[in-house]
Amino acid sequence: MKQAIIIGTDSYLPERVLSNSDLEKLVDTNDEWITTRTGIKERRIAAPHESTSDMGIKAAQKAMAKAKIDPKKIDLVLVATLSPDHTFPSTACIIQSKLKLEAPAMDIQAACSGFIYGLSLAKAYIQAGLYQNILFIASEKLSSIVDYEDRGTCILFGDGAAACVVSNQGKGLVIRDVVLGADGDQTEILIMPAGGSRLPTSKETVESKLHYIKMEGKEVFKHAVRRMESSSKECLEKAGLKESDISWLVPHQANIRIIEAIAKRFEVPQDRVFITIDKYGNTSASAVGIALDELLNQKTIAPGENLLLTAFGAGLTWGSTVLTYE
Repeated sequence: MKQAIIIGTDSYLPERVLSNSDLEKLVDTNDEWITTRTGIKERRIAAPHESTSDMGIKAAQKAMAKAKIDPKKIDLVLVATLSPDHTFPSTACIIQSKLKLEAPAMDIQAACSGFIYGLSLAKAYIQAGLYQNILFIASEKLSSIVDYEDRGTCILFGDGAAACVVSNQGKGLVIRDVVLGADGDQTEILIMPAGGSRLPTSKETVESKLHYIKMEGKEVFKHAVRRMESSSKECLEKAGLKESDISWLVPHQANIRIIEAIAKRFEVPQDRVFITIDKYGNTSASAVGIALDELLNQKTIAPGENLLLTAFGAGLTWGSTVLTYE
């Protein structure tokens, strides 16, 4: 069976920085309150003309360049996002067209778990022999669905994109075991209520601000820690690894308290938990991908080292995977 190997990664962050002091001018909050409770100091915000596909394209172009792959050899495009350019057509098709790729394309939606879900699909397609070189992108323009009068959510989210090329040959990070999960009984604790077929757009839904992210923070926290811990430990067990075999833990960048709670449950030193939330906030599906790309750019990963990626999001959805550098 062919291995699924990440042979190139990159990311894109918009230029505009929205700091905690900037948010103090918008809602009743302050830098100390935000930093203490979330670990976030600033986040990036896309320009008004900048869409989810625009950011994804920039990350994808750099990822393909790093992978040193001819775009003509890309035979599938996957895009993970909960903030697509349109309900339809897919953001993946828009990106495929603008990059002039001759490949099938589709979106996947697993909210903040999208990067793990996307890697699992890429791995499955590669190992099934259906495709050889997959361009996987996770891109989010969360600022388009954030209510900047709701201090419980507007302090958390930012925009950005990550991309990687997954191939059946080459040198890079082998996608080892993957563990995914979902709990549809908890849909109401993290949701954008309106805009779909259940609650179509109307004057009433707009006036009631139902097209923004709504979240029950305490409930989300409780589920996030438990689900990421359990899926991570199951993933390590499937891979035949001990916690001490993990060189780096790359968790979803949702909240520093969640990250710290996860880290305490593993035999991984705190300085081996990679964190970007202070700079970018929660960028949903792209958060783990952005963190992974920064880790690879900033640290030297030796052959045989293992990275544990884990994420949690609306749905509820969650997932973990082990990547081994070969």
